Amino acid sequence: MSRELLLIGIGAGDPDWVTLEAVRAIQRLDVLFVVLKEDELDDLVEARREVLGRHRQTLPRIVELNDPPRPWRTAPDYNAAVALWRAQRRELWSAALTAELGDDGVGGFLVWGDPSLFESTLAIVHEVLRDFSEPVELRVVPGVSSVHALTARHRIPLNRQGRAVQILPARLLADGMPDGVDDVVAMLDGKLAFNSIDPAGIDIYWGAYLGTPDELLISGDLAKVRDEIVRVRAEAAARKGWMFDTYLLRRR
Repeated sequence: MSRELLLIGIGAGDPDWVTLEAVRAIQRLDVLFVVLKEDELDDLVEARREVLGRHRQTLPRIVELNDPPRPWRTAPDYNAAVALWRAQRRELWSAALTAELGDDGVGGFLVWGDPSLFESTLAIVHEVLRDFSEPVELRVVPGVSSVHALTARHRIPLNRQGRAVQILPARLLADGMPDGVDDVVAMLDGKLAFNSIDPAGIDIYWGAYLGTPDELLISGDLAKVRDEIVRVRAEAAARKGWMFDTYLLRRR
């Protein structure tokens, strides 16, 4: 007998972005672990239900994991706050997998976008399974990431021939574009880093709520369109109560 844990990428928003491999994985689940964040959004909960409803006639057993608070948004020591949160998550998930995953059960997580890109689930699961006394086979099912959804919607390649692309958290843009890199994808930009860097010679390809009916797209010369992005972003966040966006900065 063997146990399996599946991390299933379900895409950045559009239910049609769930791959055939992901569908087969969803249909195999005995138990689904659902991480409930402290500020879980109704739109995301409903989207997850739609994915399950499309591809399962009967739902798997669902185990809810209440996510620890995320203190790094205000904590003075960012790295220490993240380390504490990861340790709390690891303890919670380890107890749940031990209790709920049978001797030959198939468990899984539905992961937004792709499990390997700007997603902590895979790293924490590796830590959890390392301490298990009995082996659990881990399988990762790729999904359509927000980065690829963004470039597809703007009809542009992610990389240009012979040039590197850097993907980074937007806080690392505080001093502008990295040296020697002409194409940068910024994630998690709650502080509008694109609006504070030198825009000379840079184009931006911005997208929000990618793959959903509320999708927003703006592109152009950063100096000319950044005020529009700030305005549209603020209006959308006020209307919906939340904001998921990402963008590519491209030096001309």
